[in-house]
Amino acid sequence: MFTGIVQDVGRVQASESRGGDLRLLIACPHLDMSAVRIGDSICVQGCCLTATEVQGRTFAADVSRETLALTTLGDLRPGAPVNLEPALRAGDALGGHLVSGHIDGVARIDALSRDARSQRLTIGVPPALARYLAPKGSVAVDGVSLTINVVDAASFGVNIIPHTQTATTLGALTVGARVNLEVDQVARYLARLLAVPES
Repeated sequence: MFTGIVQDVGRVQASESRGGDLRLLIACPHLDMSAVRIGDSICVQGCCLTATEVQGRTFAADVSRETLALTTLGDLRPGAPVNLEPALRAGDALGGHLVSGHIDGVARIDALSRDARSQRLTIGVPPALARYLAPKGSVAVDGVSLTINVVDAASFGVNIIPHTQTATTLGALTVGARVNLEVDQVARYLARLLAVPES
């Protein structure tokens, strides 16, 4: 589990294809890697990955074909910045919302506009996910916990404050960029419960 509060922006050092899967090597300039062990989960651009190698301020993770098909991780090239968050530990502050790191779909940036010092994003959402979004609800975009401002039939809007612009990869997004989307878990489970008739 994660919170959607990014703790570091890392860099992809290497991206190596291995029999249809992908191995990523990621450098973490500010993340405290002393507590990270092989087998630990780290959220990378919103995706829960398992650290398979840890050395200094870098870690390696394997990305399965399933994850490559459902996320933007296959687009990453050496030098690409990535949002990073280690797994939530007992006693950690829950500043964002509960995030699983299991991506529901890939969305696209439809529009960008300035609003004082903030930036407003309009994000086109796959139709199957639109029902899980609600004004003032939570959503994770590339692993960043955000509050939804407005919802339309095929898109939603969020506000990116100056801190989030500089502390995550969201400040560098451009129109047309693809982003990983995870809807709020409560909304997902509630929809499932309502859809299944009682036996």
